[in-house]
Amino acid sequence: MIDFEIAPEQLAVRNAIRGWAKANLTAARSIYEGQNASSGEWRDRFRSTQPIYAEAVKAGLIKAQIPKELGGAGGPLIEAALVVEEFYAVETSASLTILGTGLGLTPLIMAGTPEQHKKFFRPFLDGTGTPMASLVFSEPGGSANFAEEGAPGFQTVARVQGDEYVISGEKIWATNCSGWDDRGADVQCVLVRVLDSAPAADVRGQTAIIIVTRDDIANNHPSAFQVLSHPQTMGHTAVNGPHIKFKDLRVPKSNLLAPPGKGADIVELTFTASACLVGAMGMRQTFDRALAWAKTERRGSKETMLQKQSLADLLIKIKTRCEATRALVWKAAHAFGRTRFGAELCYEAKIFGSESAVESLMDAINLVGVSAYSREHRFGDLLNDAVVLPIFDGGNVGVRRRQIEAIFAQEDYDPWETTFGAHSHEANGTK
Repeated sequence: MIDFEIAPEQLAVRNAIRGWAKANLTAARSIYEGQNASSGEWRDRFRSTQPIYAEAVKAGLIKAQIPKELGGAGGPLIEAALVVEEFYAVETSASLTILGTGLGLTPLIMAGTPEQHKKFFRPFLDGTGTPMASLVFSEPGGSANFAEEGAPGFQTVARVQGDEYVISGEKIWATNCSGWDDRGADVQCVLVRVLDSAPAADVRGQTAIIIVTRDDIANNHPSAFQVLSHPQTMGHTAVNGPHIKFKDLRVPKSNLLAPPGKGADIVELTFTASACLVGAMGMRQTFDRALAWAKTERRGSKETMLQKQSLADLLIKIKTRCEATRALVWKAAHAFGRTRFGAELCYEAKIFGSESAVESLMDAINLVGVSAYSREHRFGDLLNDAVVLPIFDGGNVGVRRRQIEAIFAQEDYDPWETTFGAHSHEANGTK
């Protein structure tokens, strides 16, 4: 039996998140857009959303990003997809800050020991304050080929000195990594190469994940962790993805999360799950705004714009993409971890959903016409937010399509296993 209805408990999650987002995110853009956007004060937009983040903590939305079995309140990936859609249907930047903590915690969820879970989850479970986590991956020189054989690998490196790791290097675009005050997130999962842990050419064998906490930063000289800049972006203008520098930052050996040779596997699995969720960021707000406009505007006609076939056709395209993306996201979330090739669907959901989001915004702008160029309608703001979706969280060209290509190349690849089961080749008459 095929059933596309979400379970009652998941419907309850969706309804609760929908109510919270409407109450707490609706006014977010007016809050952070009121801040000075000049180069020196760019961080103020991000900091202005801290009260919203505090409300998310109180509502259990940070605790919900940790699985129940580890002391949190989180459920399966499909529930995370529901949360992402409801957030983005209302607001983008403040939403991404909340969701960025979930991404930052994912490697710890996947690879942490019971002792590490107990220690590092603590600030995220008590429902107070504004604790943040960050996955610190990208580097100024680019990171798409970080594990390519013979390539230089990450330029952020760690060396062993006694009972400590000493970390040096620069990172950029890591959501939340500087924390609210530029002295670091509560937990940073930092991708590094551990020097001398494997042959020099084996960069994958050297790749590890080391946890850096605010306490670690405080225990070092102030120069050991520096925020070099807060890059200004076209969209998501209240999101914090700074350029940071580690300089001989010392952390205990017990902070090693994924040892050399395992770090690449953990970060790739993390980005597989997140790919599905980027697909959920989608087009719902675009369709809702365009539909409302078409139902009320006449533009000098005796009819509303919805009654003009050429405009209705654009709305139909947007709605169809929205439905198709959601179906693919839900299927990917269901298949993640269940089938050998479930990762393929996550990557496809990211590609299709992110690229469809940009296409749909352009359709909405053409539907509304020159009035869409006005800030009043927000379509330009949404377009600026959407254009990052195909290029972040693993760019569709540089990373995601290459990942699918690698899956296709596997000798035992079964293209329809995620649909029909492990023996789908028998039904298709193939081997």
